[in-house]
Amino acid sequence: MTTPPYREPLYRDPSAPVADRVRDLLGRMTPTEKVGQVNQRLYGWHAYERTPDGHRLTDTFRDEVSAFGGMGALYGLQRADPWSGVGFEDGLDARDGARMAEAVQRHVRENTRLGIPVLLVEEMPHGHQALDGTVLPVNLAVGATWDPPLYAEAVAGAAAELRARGAHLALVSALDVVRDPRWGRTEECFTEDPYLAARMTEALVEGARASGIGVVLKHFAGQGASVGGRNSAATELGARELHEIHLAAARAGVSAGAAGVMAAYNEFDGLPCVANRYLLTELLRDRWGFGGVVMADGGAIDRLVRLTGDPVAAAARALDAGCDLSLWDASFARLAEALDRGLVAEERLDAAVSRVLSLKFRLGLFEDEPSGAVESSRVRVGSALKRQADEGSSAGPGDRLRPSVPTGPDGVTEGVGPGNEADPVGPADPVGPGERIARASVTLLGHEGDVLPLSPGTRRIAVLGPNADAVAPLLGDYTAPQRPGTGVSVLQGIRAAASPGTEIAHAEGCALVGDDVSGVASAAALAAAAEVAVLVLGGSSARAGDTVFDSNGAALTGSGPPSGMTCGEGVDLADLSLPTGQRALLDAVSATGTPVVVVLVQGRPHAVPAPRSGAWALLSAWYPGPLGGRAVADVLFGNAEPRGRLPVSVPRSAAHLPVFYNGKDHRYRGYVDQSAEAEYAFGHGLSYTTVVYGAPRLSRDRVTADAPRLVCRVAVRNTGARPAHETVQLYVRRLSGGTAWPRVRELRGFVALDIAPGTETEAEFEIGPDTLASVGPDHERVVEAGVVTLETGPASDRTQGVRLEIDGGARSAGGAESAAGGPAR
Repeated sequence: MTTPPYREPLYRDPSAPVADRVRDLLGRMTPTEKVGQVNQRLYGWHAYERTPDGHRLTDTFRDEVSAFGGMGALYGLQRADPWSGVGFEDGLDARDGARMAEAVQRHVRENTRLGIPVLLVEEMPHGHQALDGTVLPVNLAVGATWDPPLYAEAVAGAAAELRARGAHLALVSALDVVRDPRWGRTEECFTEDPYLAARMTEALVEGARASGIGVVLKHFAGQGASVGGRNSAATELGARELHEIHLAAARAGVSAGAAGVMAAYNEFDGLPCVANRYLLTELLRDRWGFGGVVMADGGAIDRLVRLTGDPVAAAARALDAGCDLSLWDASFARLAEALDRGLVAEERLDAAVSRVLSLKFRLGLFEDEPSGAVESSRVRVGSALKRQADEGSSAGPGDRLRPSVPTGPDGVTEGVGPGNEADPVGPADPVGPGERIARASVTLLGHEGDVLPLSPGTRRIAVLGPNADAVAPLLGDYTAPQRPGTGVSVLQGIRAAASPGTEIAHAEGCALVGDDVSGVASAAALAAAAEVAVLVLGGSSARAGDTVFDSNGAALTGSGPPSGMTCGEGVDLADLSLPTGQRALLDAVSATGTPVVVVLVQGRPHAVPAPRSGAWALLSAWYPGPLGGRAVADVLFGNAEPRGRLPVSVPRSAAHLPVFYNGKDHRYRGYVDQSAEAEYAFGHGLSYTTVVYGAPRLSRDRVTADAPRLVCRVAVRNTGARPAHETVQLYVRRLSGGTAWPRVRELRGFVALDIAPGTETEAEFEIGPDTLASVGPDHERVVEAGVVTLETGPASDRTQGVRLEIDGGARSAGGAESAAGGPAR
């Protein structure tokens, strides 16, 4: 009798359809193994430890794998920051990280019955939050560029770094929309506007996918609407507000191919998002057709015990709502008990496991050899080094290269020893998209007296303020420790950009927070002796080693900012004005009569009055990343034009919030004691030249709801002496008709124009169903009959409009991308 040849199980066959492979593997799994696949309980830094011989896997990791016959996902293997406690003395650099990822996968494959690989999940809030990881400007700075292709390029580079280090999924805040800038996580948002947020979210997903990384979009949904700008506080969203403002980015990200979404901490209609079946199943899956994974936010499932009174019931509640994968929770590990008690159907568990397995198959985990991460790292870095040499640039801060080390004597790299050097590996982005984002995000808010750009003949410059010679405030929250000497402060950037022989004086003048004004007088004296004073003020979300953290990593605040933080997760403000010391410094320097340039390094829009000087300029640099000082200096000296446009409205004070531009149009006339209008409107941003807009022109002034297609054109002339990089904005304003009260205006397109001095060019917008759609009675986007104006201009408060009549019944905008709006070109 002939023995039949051995055949691999179907799930091992790379040529088989993913659905068949999932079905085959699921049928082989025990309940315990299934529960293991939907759990992400372990902090990644608990999976390894450093010994005198190098890094190795811990017993904690081995026990976790053994307990469930595998592991669904491992969070933050390479995360480093004060909360995790991981630093250069014990953490993983690029080569160490790739090899530990290999060790993790090899152990799981070789020590479990089915050999199912583990998803390695990393934080990528603005670059990889890992030692020697690329640091990009924060999302609010990204929003200020109004440049999705540039952001996609930057994301692709950061994602390639994650992939080279063995990761598969990137967690990125993209779905939160700024509605109250007092919220400490404002810096993690792209904007206050749903259309701009949707375009940036698409760019994020597409850039990451180009490098083989799946994106998990945070946070679904409505977290930016917390009452009072308080982190993780209650929200009071109605269904229409949710759909009109807070779901557009999620819908665009799903359409672009996001691998997952993370359920937010907040509640909607009284239910926490992680337990909200309407959000996670009826809307996300049934209506939008999303087939990816839903991940809980950190510890969110355990919080449901307040509703259920029982961790087993909490796990069942989240699973039944549509959550597939936990994050640090203990409750989800008890899903087998929930099945035994009849609290949830086994079909629910199987569906969640299937989605996790499908993602692993689609990302190629079953085909990747564990050693592939190290080899991929070598290839990618080699290419980056060649590109760097070709461009004649040196690696800048955030792009530092680290030495590799050989494998251990057993050939399986659990031990990575210090002091060994071989081929350098690590991120290499020489003057690349990260620095270009920093430059493009610098926003000129106000300008009187032609102070900028600084003349090459300027001989005495005073650079003052608590953020003038500091790199940490440039980096933003969720940033790994940086090596000494990394980064370029604003002072360093100015010194490098100034002409030879320029005298540059420096003083802090005051601390970042507090009311100590002892240094103000001496700083003002330096300003009085200078031809121009550059005053670098604002805030910081840099975490120090003594910051106290909540269980989910948010900073804990008591009577004041922790360790000088004025922004970041857990650091909410009641007052948006600058601290007392900074205000005193601004007043004293302004009183000298010296022209003043105020540079705000900030993660939220602060309410800052114009300097009381005859000649002044006010710029926002946001948190521009490690090369932000060089980017700011380039703009100050005119080596780069100020291109940034406000992604958020800047309030006059916290007293008149909310101030977002797209509120409901109830024709409110304002307060008695001050204007209710923003100090600087959404979309605002000046340049070093002057431009004149013509009136918008339509190819048709009347359309039907079932065929609403036309073209809108607007001429823009550069009337100044310098090149113009103009962001032309398209808004829709409903005058009549519709099923809901209209908003003042809504952004529905933008296009960047480069215009030479003395010339004119034309922006063209294709107007279609997505441009004209609004949220209808069933919360789907439809084109409704009525009258609208199409408005174009340089900002939301400086537009010209043209009337368009829409005849006929409502027509669905259609498609998952219908939350986005119309294309511009």
